[in-house]
Amino acid sequence: MTTPVCTSASNAMTRTLPYPSFSSYVKARQPVLLRTARSLTANPSDAEDLLQTALAKTYVAWERIEDHRALDGYVRRALLNTRTSQWRKRKVDEFVCDELPEPEGTPGADPAEGQALHDAMWRAVMKLPGRQRAMVVLRYYEDLSEAQTAEVLGVSVGTVKSAVSRALGKLREDPELEPVR
Repeated sequence: MTTPVCTSASNAMTRTLPYPSFSSYVKARQPVLLRTARSLTANPSDAEDLLQTALAKTYVAWERIEDHRALDGYVRRALLNTRTSQWRKRKVDEFVCDELPEPEGTPGADPAEGQALHDAMWRAVMKLPGRQRAMVVLRYYEDLSEAQTAEVLGVSVGTVKSAVSRALGKLREDPELEPVR
């Protein structure tokens, strides 16, 4: 009996890639990708920076990309993801000035008062029922989203929303936290 020979593997090895190297891909596709980047930003310089970042991400993944015919889609997704990340970051404008604008005579907060507030808050949280306490801690101390909190506790998102709302209402009414308000 003869053993079947797989010819598709040998054909895959002999086929030529549309872009033999990353630099040839960039040279061929840069104008098209730059137009895409410009459609995502208002400033041409920002578009160039965005494209450069997306191409850097593509370069890192170049060996893992199996289908080089899908490179444009990969780079476009990298452009979009990078731009979305930029939108989500808080933009802080910096202004050059001769002197630093420091407040005059503003005393710093007393560390003892801060610790007293922290202790009072924990005592109030500890008074909550266990389930509400767990949800408040996960949401506000661990900074999880409502969906993540629901997943951790094995409940629905609506349950998390209503329980946290009730817990915050109880915290607002706590007499120990009255001086804070």
